[in-house]
Formats: sequence, C-alpha cells, structure tokens
Amino acid sequence: MNFNHEVRAIAGQFQLGGDFVRAEPFGSGHINDTFRVTTGHGLRNRYILQRLNPVVFPNPAAVMENIRRVTAHLDRKIAGAPDAARRVLRVIPALDGNPFYRDAAGHWWRVYYFVERTRAVDVVESPAQAFAAAQAFGQFQKLLADLPAPRLHDTIPDFHHTPSRFAALEKAVAADAFNRAQPAAAEIEFARRNQALCRVLLDARLPERVTHNDTKINNVLLDDATGEGVCVIDLDTVMPGCTLYDFGDMVRSMTNRAAENEPDLTKVEMQLSAYEALLRGYLSAADFLTPAEKNLLPVAGQLITFELGLRFLTDFLAGDTYFKTGRAAENLDRCRVQFKLLESIRRQEPAMRRLGATI
Repeated sequence: MNFNHEVRAIAGQFQLGGDFVRAEPFGSGHINDTFRVTTGHGLRNRYILQRLNPVVFPNPAAVMENIRRVTAHLDRKIAGAPDAARRVLRVIPALDGNPFYRDAAGHWWRVYYFVERTRAVDVVESPAQAFAAAQAFGQFQKLLADLPAPRLHDTIPDFHHTPSRFAALEKAVAADAFNRAQPAAAEIEFARRNQALCRVLLDARLPERVTHNDTKINNVLLDDATGEGVCVIDLDTVMPGCTLYDFGDMVRSMTNRAAENEPDLTKVEMQLSAYEALLRGYLSAADFLTPAEKNLLPVAGQLITFELGLRFLTDFLAGDTYFKTGRAAENLDRCRVQFKLLESIRRQEPAMRRLGATI
C-alpha cells in the first residue's frame, strides 16, 4: 500500500479535525493494517486508522457494533473520572455517521483518537508493568459486567473453544496442503499427548461474561509518567466469554520474557514473580470472581498457552493465512515457544496455588 496517497484518501472519509498532514505505519499487531494519522488542527490531532483483516473478521459490521456498544458503555461508566478522555477508545465516525468506512474494494476501515502520553510494550519489562496491565484488564471486565442486553456478537465463533481448535489442527494435519507435517511432527505429537487439556475450563461450566479475549501487554496503553494502565485497546475480539480465558492469556503472554517467535527455546520460561504480579493486579480489580473461577486461575494459563500453540501450528500447516509472518516457519517457531511455555507453567502450578492462597 502507498499510504502517502491511499491512506490520505481513506482518512478523508472520516470526521477528523483539520486537514491531513501525514501518516505512518504504526504498532506491531499481527492482524490489521494500522496507521497513525496526523492532521493540522487542535490539541487532539492524531488518530489511529485501521483496515480490518477480512480473513480474520469476516463480519466487520458485527465487530464494529460490538466496539460501538462497549466503548459507549465504558464512556458512561467512567464519566467524571480523572483523565476520562484517555481511559477508553473513542471511535471517530465516518462522514455518513457510521463507525466505519467501506472503500470501493470492499475493505473496512475505522478510526480512533490516538491516546496521547502513553506507550505500548511488546514484552513485560517488570513485575510493576504486569500488575498494571492485569489491573487494567480486570477493571475492563468489571466495568462491562453490567453491559445491557442484547448479548454481544460472537465475532469469531468458537474463538476459545479449544476442542474446535484441536479438531482444526487434525484437519490441517490430514490435508497437509503445504507438505509441512513432517517438519512439525514433534509438535503434532505433543498436541495429541495433551489433548485432554482442551476441556478443562469448558467442563467447569463457569459464568459467561464480557471478555477481551486478547489480553497481551501491548493491548494496554501505559502512562508515560506513572506506568499505570490507562486504556485497554484492540477491542476486535471483545465478546461473550469466560474470565479465565483473559487471565490465562495474560499468564501466557506476560510471564515469559522470550519473544513470541523466539527460536532459542532455552530462553522460554514462566517467571513466577511476573505471575504473582499478574495475580495481585487482576484480583485487585476483579472482585466479582466466583470461588470456582478463582480456583482455576492457575490452570487458565496452561489451557490458553496450549490453545495458542495449536493455532500457530494449524496456521503453519495451512500456509500462514491467519497470523502475519516475516520469515519461513515463523508460525512453527511460535508454536514451539507456546508448547515449551506450557511445560514450564505446569511444573510451577504448585507454587502458583500457594501464591493464590495468600492473596
């Protein structure tokens, strides 16, 4: 994409303040195309412009309806709070008043205000950051606990239905459309040995709530000065779900200092100090959890780590159609990291349970 030309034209379809000045690619997300747009007017003159990935989100209207409802509800709940303007994503309408614009090629676009004086990090740098992010996600769930009916759309059906993820893997193995099953043989066997993990949360019959479903550290904007978790972002997968999927994804993504695509597996290890910070931060806000939910917190990270490993492995076998990749076999490396992390979390479950008993 020539963003100097095309992004300017797309930005002109939204109710931005002032004339277009410049745009540049922004962020490190795997899914959507993201740009930061600057205009020449006012204090709030920077915006985030995104093109939704149609492969991942085949029903963009449902995605945007969920986001519109969730952000409006959060805006009402925090009205009057200090610095409220930075604490929820704010959707900028298109010229026709819709929360999106659809271009001539059928691509769906949306714009948010850029949240100033914040930063996002891809890897947790300290227990304090883990605490801040977990507290922000817990608060996010708490504020949405009373979202009025109707139920949000399931924008990605069976997103955290791990048995379906396992079935998709087996289908990809059987098809082997890209002749990749042989180099992934050890990972396929590992997945099969751990299949029983797929149902550990489903069989617990936990309450359905509004959840984020992608609770990585880079989906919380941290205040430049204080390090506080200011704003939860990337709301495409906000939908009905189980709180433990969100907590489990925090454990998966924030307790391991190695990169998600790290080829050196000796660097992959769950840091117990980071887990403790997550647990304390999350429980400081998520005071609505039932005893059953609290009891399964140490298991949640194992399930979600396994699930994402299945997804990376399936995408590798299917030709890398879901997650963006920058090199050959990157999705296989991502899978290996998740499976190694699962082993580390499992070894430390007794220590995790002891921590839970003290908080």
